[in-house]
Amino acid sequence: MGDVANSSIEFHPKPQQQREAPHAGGFGCTLAELRSLMELRGAEALQKVQEAYGDVGGLCRRLKTSPTEGLADNANDLEKRRQIYGQNFIPPKQPKTFLQLVWEALQDVTLIILEVAAIVSLGLSFYAPPGEESEAKKQDGAVAMEMQPLKSAEGGEMEEREKKKANVPKKEKSVLQGKLTKLAVQIGKAGLVMSAITVIILVLYFVIETFVIDGRVWLAECTPVYVQYFVKFFIIGVTVLVVAVPEGLPLAVTISLAYSVKKMMRDNNLVRHLDACETMGNATAICSDKTGTLTTNRMTVVQSYLGDTHYKEVPAPSALTPKILDLLVHAISINSAYTTKILPPEKEGALPRQVGNKTECALLGFVLDLKQDFQPVREQIPEDKLYKVYTFNSVRKSMSTVIRTPDGGFRLFSKGASEILLKKCTNILNSNGELRSFRPRDRDDMVKKIIEPMACDGLRTICIAYRDFTAAQEPDWDNENEVVGDLTCIAVVGIEDPVRPEVPEAIRKCQRAGITVRMVTGDNINTARAIAAKCGIIQPGEDFLCLEGKEFNRRIRNEKGEIEQERLDKVWPKLRVLARSSPTDKHTLVKGIIDSHTGEQRQVVAVTGDGTNDGPALKKADVGFAMGIAGTDVAKEASDIILTDDNFTSIVKAVMWGRNVYDSISKFLQFQLTVNVVAVIVAFTGACITQDSPLKAVQMLWVNLIMDTFASLALATEPPTESLLLRKPYGRDKPLISRTMMKNILGHAVYQLTIIFTLLFVGELFFDIDSGRNAPLHSPPSEHYTIIFNTFVMMQLFNEINARKIHGERNVFHGIFSNPIFCTIVLGTFAIQIVIVQFGGKPFSCSPLSTEQWLWCLFVGVGELVWGQVIATIPTSQLKCLKEAGHGPGKDEMTDEELAEGEEEIDHAERELRRGQILWFRGLNRIQTQIRVVKAFRSSLYEGLEKPESKTSIHNFMATPEFLINDYTHNIPLIDDTDVDENEERLRAPPPPSPNQNNNAIDSGVYLTTHGTKSATSSLFSSRPGSPLHSVETSL
Repeated sequence: MGDVANSSIEFHPKPQQQREAPHAGGFGCTLAELRSLMELRGAEALQKVQEAYGDVGGLCRRLKTSPTEGLADNANDLEKRRQIYGQNFIPPKQPKTFLQLVWEALQDVTLIILEVAAIVSLGLSFYAPPGEESEAKKQDGAVAMEMQPLKSAEGGEMEEREKKKANVPKKEKSVLQGKLTKLAVQIGKAGLVMSAITVIILVLYFVIETFVIDGRVWLAECTPVYVQYFVKFFIIGVTVLVVAVPEGLPLAVTISLAYSVKKMMRDNNLVRHLDACETMGNATAICSDKTGTLTTNRMTVVQSYLGDTHYKEVPAPSALTPKILDLLVHAISINSAYTTKILPPEKEGALPRQVGNKTECALLGFVLDLKQDFQPVREQIPEDKLYKVYTFNSVRKSMSTVIRTPDGGFRLFSKGASEILLKKCTNILNSNGELRSFRPRDRDDMVKKIIEPMACDGLRTICIAYRDFTAAQEPDWDNENEVVGDLTCIAVVGIEDPVRPEVPEAIRKCQRAGITVRMVTGDNINTARAIAAKCGIIQPGEDFLCLEGKEFNRRIRNEKGEIEQERLDKVWPKLRVLARSSPTDKHTLVKGIIDSHTGEQRQVVAVTGDGTNDGPALKKADVGFAMGIAGTDVAKEASDIILTDDNFTSIVKAVMWGRNVYDSISKFLQFQLTVNVVAVIVAFTGACITQDSPLKAVQMLWVNLIMDTFASLALATEPPTESLLLRKPYGRDKPLISRTMMKNILGHAVYQLTIIFTLLFVGELFFDIDSGRNAPLHSPPSEHYTIIFNTFVMMQLFNEINARKIHGERNVFHGIFSNPIFCTIVLGTFAIQIVIVQFGGKPFSCSPLSTEQWLWCLFVGVGELVWGQVIATIPTSQLKCLKEAGHGPGKDEMTDEELAEGEEEIDHAERELRRGQILWFRGLNRIQTQIRVVKAFRSSLYEGLEKPESKTSIHNFMATPEFLINDYTHNIPLIDDTDVDENEERLRAPPPPSPNQNNNAIDSGVYLTTHGTKSATSSLFSSRPGSPLHSVETSL
């Protein structure tokens, strides 16, 4: 069938195709007929084929193709088929324009508040009384207008670039953004109230003092002066609002995620969706494949059973009789893909390169270890002289090749899963290379003494057999069950896929970090259990479950074959190994864990997958990891992160980066909220007492720039450390601001407010300078207020160092030089502050300071570090009055519309998304994603033709994907019936089996399998390049 069934390729007909002739282009089957046929499955599909075409052969004749030879290598014919049936390609997603990115950025709640403030401030800046120029207000308004929206737009553009790389939309699942938005809205509301109160108090204070206490009368000629005062009060209120609104939060998230994504590439994590990085930090479960992820995917034969002898290592060639050795070499060399080969190492001292199927590479390597060579055999019997090939599929789990013998007879070589192929053996070669009867009792004995011990050592067992036919005995080659029978066993080999040496330590780190690792594999239970023990997934004495797919389904389904969450909840907490599993079993497990309510926290599940059928599980998981080397395009498009090295340790690094993102945002919050609290209180109190804010509007905006853009870059780019894996996951409901952080925020705010108010009311006495309080309108900048501004900034700079630690650590300088961005920003901000103070003049309301005044400002700033040590001494447990903040939106806060949307396929992570503007403009992407997923696993997967390419081998053992129409035993549904949309999808299209070359999941049912040769492609059974069409057969 080929990989047209295994990709998210959409069919795009040309205009003339839409008016299909009854027999398009001379073919006896139209596009509509093929489309409708692809939507059927099981016995219904077979019945349709028989009714409409007689049999599969009749369908092939109508399509003018051969079930054995495939399509002719005729360019005109192939072009004609493309014209009629179209091409398979993925249309590129239309990128968003810059204006669209800006518009989306402007929908952020915090930016909407700032936009209103900027518009009002800008409008007021144009007001000028007769003969006056409101230069300062113009500057205030202009700066306010320019401040934040473009910053967030740039962040949005950065995120969009990442999304364009992904090419496929993905439903957002960021819990962190939900918490941040809720927190930002709460702070914004508080800031709005504070700014309104500030304006009201200033106006009342002015009115009462001017018209009541002083007894003045409102004169018409004084109106412009009074209006200037009111405008000044309003601008102060806007300033308080701007400072209070934490508009830097979205920017901090974007910077942290984008920075992490860039750095994660070095750790072999290609992040396709930014939110996945943060979500991975909260992961509580990882469902991992075995082959290539936990193991090296470099198969090697380490044990063998030859001539009645069990060899625990590769035997010497002299230990084998020439007949056995010759048969073994020919059986392996001929009955494997000719494209599979062992090449010399690229570098001196390196291992030989394995090209092609890894299992076949192991067998060819076994031939080389026996001091033999497979290439001369292949040259003697080239591919075009092979008489018949039965390619591998997941039902029979074997591959067979027939050749002609010199006497006119035939010899069949077969290899496959030992437990299956041994049942077809009636003879075995003894130590002399002679045939010996092989009865069922002998088979059972071999299973107990040879097969099971190999499996318990974590080995995959492969049986190699042959059968001879005389010229007069030529069988019906289409009857494979009869042909592949009455075999003679040559050998049974044990193939090891060694565990990656770094994996056990990586799994220990996960377990120490509170993450449960589960292995989901297609291998048999003994092999899976042995590998799991070597990896450390299961430990002696632990209470765990190792189940096969059939037993797993038996435990979780009721008498009707329906999945029950209650039953699943009894299985998954102890489940560590799921063997002989299908991709459907993986999806069921992932969905069951996510939907479970057994624990206090909802589980956050990460899943690895490489096959097309892993797509649903990858989409369902909170974070889907696709294999960059062995993964199919569909798996990669369904994933959130691609592992470019297919290595489990890269997942652990993703966990570190995810937790680092969460901590980076918390550090930024701790710093920003301290500045917010101090700046708002200073502006409010100072304005109410002195009728002017000690920190001017432009100064506030500079402070805003420090605590938003610069702090985002400095604190959101901290590199991760191993210590992040020494704690449990935060959990989806844990607040952003812990009690320790709240202690730090309030503690430093007390220090800063004490210093600021001391300088405000007695600073002029201490420094022996003129007071800046109660200065007349448009008076020049004062040294007094410049010292307050400079001291405030110095305290923020040193508090930024304190903010690097959020768990009560004392050494705030630890690792500071590992983050050059942080050092650069702190030093750069200090340098810019010197320029602003010394040369800013009237635009920044600053007066140059003396060296002594600068030293005092620095001294007070350094005091922040000392005060931080005092705060760290106070035990958080003793401060019962402190409250946490920054919880995610609760379920009771969701709208009916969101809940209705969640009923379809939106998991709990998405239900916790923030409401309002963000969900509003992401809604369209969600719908598009759902449509795309449905298309990817429905008939559009199978429609149309793919451009055929030449293929040099007609073999593809365990690598050729098959189209299967699969009815599970006892009519077990592929996906839980409670998911209506998924169930409809299941009825429309069966998931094809995983093309993972080494995960041999057993599926029972009816299969429609196609194979081919050369450039084989047909309008029904389209093959990918490298998966030629061999034969069409139906097996039960």
